[in-house]
Amino acid sequence: MLQLLREASFLLKKSSPKIQNKEQKLVEQSGKKLVKSHEQWREQLSDEEFRVCREQGTEAPFSGKLLHNKDTGIYACTCCETPLFVSDNKYDSGCGWPSFDAPINRTVIHYLEDLSHGMVRTEIRCAACDSHLGHVFEDGPQTTGERYCVNSVSLIFNKPDQ
Repeated sequence: MLQLLREASFLLKKSSPKIQNKEQKLVEQSGKKLVKSHEQWREQLSDEEFRVCREQGTEAPFSGKLLHNKDTGIYACTCCETPLFVSDNKYDSGCGWPSFDAPINRTVIHYLEDLSHGMVRTEIRCAACDSHLGHVFEDGPQTTGERYCVNSVSLIFNKPDQ
């Protein structure tokens, strides 16, 4: 687990072709949100990534590329590459989306009440860029009692450098 957290720290510092270094440093050093226009997000993301991450969409259950991923590594935000979850916290909940019992740190997630679809739920978003990730439920494993149900398209998986 400690090694994965070190990798998460490394990934925060790693430059990315998707994000200008200047923007990444602003998020890292100031803790402020990465803000881009609708058009900038549209240009950066695929149609499906934009629909889910910026328009609070949901990918079809059991369709996500990371659902059955069992590799060791770090799951980061698709939009800003902030590390959000580690593979040690991933488990098969049977719900059709990647599930985690906890984020890397609760501060990387922004929690919002979601009253859509006639339900009361808690939406989870990336605290750094406000990207929609999914929802958190209180029916998780005994470790935390929480199930972070996340769209695969909202995540990038990074294996540790070997």
